[in-house]
Amino acid sequence: MENFVVSARKYRPTTFDTVVGQEHVTRTLINEIKNNQLAQAFLFNGPRGVGKTTCARILAKEINKESVEDENYDFSYNIFELDAASNNSVEDIRLLNEQVRIPPQVGKYKVYIIDEVHMLSAAAFNAFLKTLEEPPSYAIFILATTERHKILPTILSRCQVFNFNRITVPDIVKHLKSIGESENIELEEEALHIIAQKADGALRDALSIFDQMVSISADRHVRYQDVVKNLNVLDYDYYFKVTDAFLQQDIGQVMLIFDDILDHGFDGQLFLNGLANHLRDLMVCRSPETVRLLDVPPHVHQKYLDTAKSMSQGFLVNSIQIINRFDQGYKASKNQRLHVELALIKICYLPSLISGEKKKPEQELKPTKTAKSEPVAPQPKSEPEAEVDTSKPQVTEFKKDEIQENPETKSKPTPPAPKLTKKATSDKVVKLGNLEDLLNDDIEPTSSPTNEVQEESLPRKGEVDVPLDSITQDQLEAVVKSFAEKLKSEGRNIQQSLFAFIKPVWESGTVKIELIKQHKIQLEEFKVEFLQYLRSSLKYSALSLNVIEVKRQSEGSRAYTAQEKFEVMAKKNPSLNALKEKLKLDFK
Repeated sequence: MENFVVSARKYRPTTFDTVVGQEHVTRTLINEIKNNQLAQAFLFNGPRGVGKTTCARILAKEINKESVEDENYDFSYNIFELDAASNNSVEDIRLLNEQVRIPPQVGKYKVYIIDEVHMLSAAAFNAFLKTLEEPPSYAIFILATTERHKILPTILSRCQVFNFNRITVPDIVKHLKSIGESENIELEEEALHIIAQKADGALRDALSIFDQMVSISADRHVRYQDVVKNLNVLDYDYYFKVTDAFLQQDIGQVMLIFDDILDHGFDGQLFLNGLANHLRDLMVCRSPETVRLLDVPPHVHQKYLDTAKSMSQGFLVNSIQIINRFDQGYKASKNQRLHVELALIKICYLPSLISGEKKKPEQELKPTKTAKSEPVAPQPKSEPEAEVDTSKPQVTEFKKDEIQENPETKSKPTPPAPKLTKKATSDKVVKLGNLEDLLNDDIEPTSSPTNEVQEESLPRKGEVDVPLDSITQDQLEAVVKSFAEKLKSEGRNIQQSLFAFIKPVWESGTVKIELIKQHKIQLEEFKVEFLQYLRSSLKYSALSLNVIEVKRQSEGSRAYTAQEKFEVMAKKNPSLNALKEKLKLDFK
């Protein structure tokens, strides 16, 4: 039985013409050999598996060919390879320096290839420096590394640096096709694209995966489905289904697709990264100039172009931004499935937020069908269908300036402002959530059930306006006090306690309030509701609210005893003194 040789060794290039994807390097080296302008030292820098050591060996053979009549001469005695990962001491470099002194017996040059040169110690680099600076005329050094930044600048300045690129997917696919033809292996081009993408620009990795996929098939046929299954790669169909569900705002369908992905053994973070790349590919498809950056199999190329037409630039940019933030917090999340599901739910709301429409998610738009055997009795017209406070429509505030600007319209969308009506309605408005939270997960304030007022539902300018001069500072303070009492009557004591720090100032149509950062964040939770109350109570619809953040004032002395602490609290809330007298409390 003949011994099997892996493709990475069997099809390793032996000439510059057969090197894959590094034409800018091979062309320069060929010209230097022809013009007899060889440098004394070369540095081959680049990622793994792109041909650095291969090109070093080819160069070592080519520079000696002209000095020997036999073209098939091996030149093994003229080439010395040193693995710096395991020979990185000063003694190893001293032995190398001793060998350099001996001229070649056959040929014109002795070539020293030092692989992973960045692994040399600082002392070894210093020992090697003098030899590299003034080598004998017959000595040429070729250094190979994947981490150029770890090499001393004094070494770099004495070398000709060649940067090897990652090998592109088309080049890898073309090379695998030629190997398949030589080995009589049936190949599906879509399968080769998946192998090339999985290799991440390393041809050696691609050849290793290729051998594995050939071994899986009993009939030496590399199929797309087999590659997807064995390489743990998500099919493109999953991503297209998810993006279609995003456009329809169908949260239920998105959750089911993600559940199916988890059932097949895929990791949640792998899905997030794949979805981000999918949305990135859709974004580059929107412009004829960037469509060349799309690197997908031919059978899905047209599908990307068609799908990209139905998606706005703003949706794609914001979706990628959300995924990126959730990807960063994935490892720290204790419930990783819920972490990914929350990202998908937020993306589902993006189309309506960007377009400014009040479109509900698909599952909430469709009313639940009632069985014929259980008819619903009609409600009397005299009774309201639902107890809904019309002053507080059930929608949480969201900030539109957080949405990325849509380059197609060159403006930020502004949804139409519906008029307020006194009639109660049974149509529940979707609670979209705060868009600041949607795009910025650093702060997640908890909204109370009563804080469900959308800025769009405020009165339009000019509807109930009164003369601006008729509004006084005393009227403003009275309205603020009545709003605080209203909060207290509704049992919202935490929000009501904030008004002990609120000192409103009336400035010609604007209510100015200065608060520290912590109190400002608390006010943001019901700011729109407060603003609506001010507008309706003062009967001035153009009124604006300006909350200014100020620094906490440092106190001259700090309260330590119980009495001192009570005096500080009583100064902020005088009603504590009355409570103390009523309960006949005292300090020990």
